[in-house]
Parts: sequence; C-alpha cells; structure tokens
Amino acid sequence: QVQLVESGGGLVQAGGSLRLSCAASRDTICISVMDWYRQPPGKERELVARITSDAGADYADSVKGRFTISRDNAKRTLYLQMNNLKPEDTAVYYCNAKGTDVFGCRNYRGMSYWGKGTQVTVSS
Repeated sequence: QVQLVESGGGLVQAGGSLRLSCAASRDTICISVMDWYRQPPGKERELVARITSDAGADYADSVKGRFTISRDNAKRTLYLQMNNLKPEDTAVYYCNAKGTDVFGCRNYRGMSYWGKGTQVTVSS
C-alpha cells in the first residue's frame, strides 16, 4: 500500500522557520504528492498549499508570502518551507497524494492518500 510520511515538525518560536517533508513509500509514477493540509487545535482541517496542474502553487491567504510548497521531479516527495511562523500556524500538518492518470496506472485512478501528520507548534 502507498503510505505518506511527514517529517520536519517541531517546536519553534514565533518568527522562526521549519521545513516539512512528505515522502511516498512507493517509487511509482502512479502517485503524485501535491497537497499540504493542517488542522489547528479545535478547528477543521484546511488546505494550506497545493501544487497546481501548471506546476504553480495555491496557498491559503493566511500563509501567502510566508510558506512555499515544492516537490521533487518524481513528484513523490513534497516540501513545505515555512518562514516567519506565527502562533496561529500551530497545527498538525498533513500531506496528501493522488493517483495519477498516467497510462498503466489504472489501479491508482481516483485514489487519495494521507499521511499521519507532523505536529508544528509555534510559541509566542
């Protein structure tokens, strides 16, 4: 089975930086990691950043100018560079991957994969 593993979370002071990584367990073109979500305490999970179909990126308004999403050329490792962190960024951060439409990837079509999250805590 495809598994996603997030890493890089931790405790950081406001104004600091962290770099999150998400690695897919399978080396296959049938999987594309593309999204970072987060779930603050007491709130619903929200989209933080997403790789778009044109290789650009979308960001939540709350993180624009501070966070940068990127991935490797194989599209199996996703990164989130987080700068100028604020206490309101405190959350569990999750990555998400989707099955691709590459020929020969029929078994992955329509599939969605989630990591188990990494905790980011920003102190005042």
